Amino acid sequence: MENSSGEFMFVLHGLKDTRTNKHIYFAFGVIVYSMTLFINLILAIAVILDKTLHEPMYIFICSLFFNGMLGASAFYPKILADLLSEYHVISYVGCLSQVSIIYFYVFCEYTCLTVMSYDRYISICKPLEYHSIMTLQKGFKLLFFTWLCSLLESSVGVLLTAQLPLCGNVIDKLYCSNWEVVKLSCTDVSVNNVYGYFIIFSHVSQAVFIIVSYICIIRACLRSKRQWPKFMQTCLPHLIALTNFTIALLFDLMYARYGKSQGLQALRNILGIEFLVVPPLLNPIIYGFKLTQIRQGLLKMYWHRCKALQHR
Repeated sequence: MENSSGEFMFVLHGLKDTRTNKHIYFAFGVIVYSMTLFINLILAIAVILDKTLHEPMYIFICSLFFNGMLGASAFYPKILADLLSEYHVISYVGCLSQVSIIYFYVFCEYTCLTVMSYDRYISICKPLEYHSIMTLQKGFKLLFFTWLCSLLESSVGVLLTAQLPLCGNVIDKLYCSNWEVVKLSCTDVSVNNVYGYFIIFSHVSQAVFIIVSYICIIRACLRSKRQWPKFMQTCLPHLIALTNFTIALLFDLMYARYGKSQGLQALRNILGIEFLVVPPLLNPIIYGFKLTQIRQGLLKMYWHRCKALQHR
């Protein structure tokens, strides 16, 4: 499909069965997107402004907040526009840009959660050495490594996809995904498949590292009951965020590669967007309300704002 200027366009078929209640979905989407941006931004600002939170763990959490806003912004604006439009299309450049941002969000989220498990392992298993091992400088280096690796992973995948000649333009999802574009290719996609399995293997390796870290953490807590409060306050939110994101991503990955194309479109839509919708909204809630230090930082920011308004 080409538009009037001759630009190649993809057709997004995820909304093909949504002919009614579009305005209700639109209103709901606007509310959820606004909440996602507001909560993540407020908590990120609270971490940045409160110097007592300038520690590696909170730096990583702040990264999750910004990454959540990025992932949500790669999805919501386009789907909200499609809900108000009769034609659900996206340009070739727009599609690959959306793929790049969403994949960066996914890789950055998982790598950041992996780094956080390492931080929690040092904190609980080697508490006396924590401040010498996990310095603020090392925290920023790990964060930079997370962003750089995620950028390289997503860029290579998109560049490989951009080399493929396409024989179709219909994507049976609400948004562009790399594998859906690859499936439209007219040529051999072995290189793309190999790279895809390489990415899967690398992140499975991260999952193994996380599992081993938490086995060591739980053992340390069983030996010393004094570590349980720290586990419940800092590790439990991390486990909730990690479990939710992993399960949602696996459902989408398995269904995209091995699911039946004749399946219910509503089910495919739900499985396809859960990792883009829930984690960006869930992360700030479980971290913001579970961690006492972040709640205190948020209250400090609120009271400072109130005092500033009173003195005007």
